[in-house]
Amino acid sequence: MKNRYWPVMGAIALAAGIAGVIVGRMLVSPAAPALASGTAYPSPRELSDFALVDSQGAPATPASLRGHPTLVFFGFTNCPDVCPTTLATLAMTQKRIAVPGLRIALISVDPERDTPEQLGRYVASFGSEFIGLTGSPPEIVKASRAFGVASSRVELAGGNYTMDHSATVFVLDSEARIVAVFTPPLRADALARDLEQLKPSLATRS
Repeated sequence: MKNRYWPVMGAIALAAGIAGVIVGRMLVSPAAPALASGTAYPSPRELSDFALVDSQGAPATPASLRGHPTLVFFGFTNCPDVCPTTLATLAMTQKRIAVPGLRIALISVDPERDTPEQLGRYVASFGSEFIGLTGSPPEIVKASRAFGVASSRVELAGGNYTMDHSATVFVLDSEARIVAVFTPPLRADALARDLEQLKPSLATRS
């Protein structure tokens, strides 16, 4: 009996120690909130570098996105349905919730047609806090990879084309880190509730 006592006690102690480590980690890193419209990350994800321009021709990099929380959507100005619908939903969401400094950025997946001027006119129709970002094809590819977005050109009859792309909305904190993703179907009321839960992690730097 004595020979079996210490191995058993050792196993119990080991299990208790492992449980303590797990609980400790849970206390240090609280669980991400459950979202109706997507997924919150347990910890913010840093963006890899890219170099785009905004509608004024000013440089737009991950560093330039810092200082304000931002909702990022990839699309293009000739998009017939998904893009205008998504941006209109984000505009309604923005009106329903008070997130200081919240901006909405459209990153073009169609640099051939989406000049800074074209993007500027397009996003301005949705709201004053909207910004449009574009750039050279290689930099668009880098930005897409930074977010994990896929897009492809689809040829149409008559020599025209359209773009297939992801409809995910990325939530950036004020350090330009991804803290959550929203996926279709998107509804303004649900997005507003989700952003309310995320507000503590979106705070604008002073």
